[in-house]
Amino acid sequence: MYVADSRAGSPKLSASLEQGGPPSAPASADGAARPRAGRRLTAVAPTVLALGAVSLITDVSSEMVTAVLPLYLVTGLGLSPLGFGLLDGVYNGFSALVRLAGGHLADRGGGRHKWVAGLGYGISALCKPLLLVAHTLTPVGLVLAADRTGKGLRTAPRDALISLSSTPETRGRAFGVHRAMDTAGALLGPLVAFLILRATVDGYDAVFTVSFCVAVTGVLVLVLFVPGGRAHSPAAGDGPRPTLRAALALLHRRDLRRLTVCALLLGLATVSDSFVYLLLQRRLGVPDRWFALLPLGTAAAFLLLAMPLGRLADKVGRWRIFLAGHAALLLAYALLLTSWHAAALPYAVLALHGGFYAATDGVLMAAASDSVPEELRSSGLALVQTGQALARFACSLGFGAAWTVWGDRTALTASAVALAVCAAFSLTTLRPKGTA
Repeated sequence: MYVADSRAGSPKLSASLEQGGPPSAPASADGAARPRAGRRLTAVAPTVLALGAVSLITDVSSEMVTAVLPLYLVTGLGLSPLGFGLLDGVYNGFSALVRLAGGHLADRGGGRHKWVAGLGYGISALCKPLLLVAHTLTPVGLVLAADRTGKGLRTAPRDALISLSSTPETRGRAFGVHRAMDTAGALLGPLVAFLILRATVDGYDAVFTVSFCVAVTGVLVLVLFVPGGRAHSPAAGDGPRPTLRAALALLHRRDLRRLTVCALLLGLATVSDSFVYLLLQRRLGVPDRWFALLPLGTAAAFLLLAMPLGRLADKVGRWRIFLAGHAALLLAYALLLTSWHAAALPYAVLALHGGFYAATDGVLMAAASDSVPEELRSSGLALVQTGQALARFACSLGFGAAWTVWGDRTALTASAVALAVCAAFSLTTLRPKGTA
C-alpha cells in the first residue's frame, strides 16, 4: 500500500489541467521516485486524514450556525434581502482580506502551516458564543467578520498541507477525500441544529452554544493529531524565497493567472448557498421548522461525489470536471426558474448544488497546486482563493440588491445568464490547445 508522503514539485498547470498530473515520475524531496500517473494508488497521506477529521468536526460546528442563520436573520431579526445580502457577503467574502496574510505567514514561518491554521480555527471557535449577545445588524456583522477572519487564516495553510503531502498524480483524490470528510460534518451540522431547534424553547441560543463546544473539540484534534509538517529552508536557487513580493509575482505565471481569472469570473455569478435555500423555501413554501434541513441535500450530494470526481479529475483532466461542476450549477438555476413544481424539484436542485461543489472545490485547489512551488504553496493557493472569495462577496451584495429592487426571479435570471457567459469564456481559456 502506498501512502503519499512526498512533497510536490511545480510542473506546469497546463499539464495538470489536461492530464491530472505531469507525464513523468519526478523525484521526491528525499530523492525517491514518485509513482507514475498510471499506477494505482490505494491510500492518501495520514496528514490528509487527520485534517479531514478536523474539518469534519469543525464543519459540524459551522454548519449548525449556517443552517439557521438565514432564517434567524430574516425572520428573527427582520432583515431585508439587501441587509441579509450584506451580511451573507461578509460571511462568505470577508475571509478574502486575510487569506493572503494566512498563506504568507505559513510560508514565511518555514512551513509552519499547522500553527497558522490552528490560529484560524481558534478564532472561529471563539466567535460562536458571541452570537448569543449580538442581536442587531452591526454586532452580528462584526462577529461574522471575525469568524471569516479565522476561516481566511486557516484555509490556505490547510490546503497547502494537503497538497504538500500528496503527489501531483493523486492530488485530486487527496482533496476529494478531505472534502468528503469535511462534507460529512456539513451533513451532520444541519441535522444537529434541526434536532436542537425541535427540542429546546430558546433554540437559536442552544444551537450557538453547542456549536462553540464542537468547534473547541476540532481545535484540540488539530493540535493533538495533525503533524506539524517539516520546516524547510530551500537553498539558494532551489526556489523563490517566501516573501510577499514573491507570492504576488506568482500571478506572472500564465497558467496560474488564467485559473485565477476564471475562478474570479465564475465566482461573480455564483449565488450563495443561503440564497439558494431561501429561493427553494419560497418556491415550495417550506415551513420554517424544516428550513435547517435544506443544506442536508447539498451536503449529501457533495459527500457522495467528492471522492469519485476527485479521482476522475486526476484521470480525465481537472479543467473538464471544474467546468462540468459549473454546468451543474447552471442547471440548478434553470430548475429554480422553471414553473415545475413536482415533488422531485428540491431533490434535483440540491443534488446539482452538491455536485457543483464536489466538482469544483477540491479540484480547483488540486489544479492550482501544480503551478506553485512548494516554498510558496500556501501563498499561491491563497491567491486563487482570494479572487474567488472577493467575487462571491460581490455576488452576494449584488444578488441581495437585485432581489430587493427587482425580485428574486429577475435576480436569479441575471445570475444564470452571467454564469453561462463566464463558463463559456472559461471553457476557451482553460482548455489546453489541441483538445476537442
